[in-house]
Amino acid sequence: MTTPEIRTPGRAEGWVLVGIVLAVLVWSGIGPNSLGTWALEIAWVVAGLVIIPLCWRRFPLSRLLCWLLAIHAVILIYGGHYTYAETPLGDWVRDLLDLRRNNYDRLGHFVQGFIPAILFRELLLRKGPLRPGKLLFVLVTACGLAFSAFFEMIEWWAALILGADAEAYLATQGDVWDTQWDMFLALCGAALSQLLLSRWHDRQLGLSGRIPTAVPAGTAR
Repeated sequence: MTTPEIRTPGRAEGWVLVGIVLAVLVWSGIGPNSLGTWALEIAWVVAGLVIIPLCWRRFPLSRLLCWLLAIHAVILIYGGHYTYAETPLGDWVRDLLDLRRNNYDRLGHFVQGFIPAILFRELLLRKGPLRPGKLLFVLVTACGLAFSAFFEMIEWWAALILGADAEAYLATQGDVWDTQWDMFLALCGAALSQLLLSRWHDRQLGLSGRIPTAVPAGTAR
């Protein structure tokens, strides 16, 4: 049995992704609405910019996952710059649809399930004995919900430490069910992500063998 190859970004494409994230990151640091909220939000992006290159030789990521992570980073950075309750995009949608609140945080938590689900899926397929199927779907969805619950605990700890200053980070906007909404949307995101992207992800991972290896995008297969 031949070892399958993962379709990874080419060198130039990888630098484009890093450049996009860094450019948005620099922009976000210029006069953010709340410096503390900005720091809490971009910390995860900075961690990713450090960890992914350090692990790339041993564990390069698929092209699909790299683009998704870059999109997630931009969503986090944008929300961090304005705070999730005050994003212009969220205000525009609120006014357009005559909503009661800025729902950008809802988008953020949906994406928190949608995009990490592909990361969990890639880790489970490449580092474990699982193959595509119902069990993998259930486990990845559970990981997405657990990931969201973990972030709700982080928000809880932030509120305890920062007190009133944590309001901008929590972005509850007076909704007593905000925590439940956040986890539910992440759960929906994790399930929908697999329904929409699993076949594409499988092709990029090359699942004819058990442990995929990496090949840059554009390389003949």
